[in-house]
Amino acid sequence: MSNTKYILGSFADPDEMMHGIDKLQANNISIYDCFTPMPIHGIEAKLGVKPSRLPIAAFCFGALGTCLGFSLLYYTMSYDWPMNIGGKPSMPLPNFVPVTFEVTILLCALGMVATFFFRNHLFPGRTPRVMDLRATDDRFIIAIDAHENADHALIESLLKDAGAVEVKYNERKYVSYE
Repeated sequence: MSNTKYILGSFADPDEMMHGIDKLQANNISIYDCFTPMPIHGIEAKLGVKPSRLPIAAFCFGALGTCLGFSLLYYTMSYDWPMNIGGKPSMPLPNFVPVTFEVTILLCALGMVATFFFRNHLFPGRTPRVMDLRATDDRFIIAIDAHENADHALIESLLKDAGAVEVKYNERKYVSYE
């Protein structure tokens, strides 16, 4: 078992998986990650996952969109080609609001999609990173780092007691679809 990188506990029910997390944490066994086919309420808090910083990225992309939208309007309406239309000023700020708002939303949305793809390594042509292929269908997987937790027999018995359908020892980090 020296080649084993991860111990995977496969559960058929999300409640059993949550019970397995409790059992492992009660025995001071660190959990690498959990893989589920659907979102499970409360699992982030149970695993100690920090809150996402995506709202900060959204604000930055929105601020960039606001600056670019206003700059575009200022450049085209006041600097590059100022026009006197009906005696109105060449920089009518209230008229800039709709376009600036739309550019803000556009850049925020596109920036968030790009951030999501970058953060989750979802680049075109990249092989998906999946510990167990059944985690995308009907299984709930708890992955435990085998190097950090030396007592593999205890981990296996705790997973089985919690209701694990199967306990596997992975020798590599991710499986491929091939």
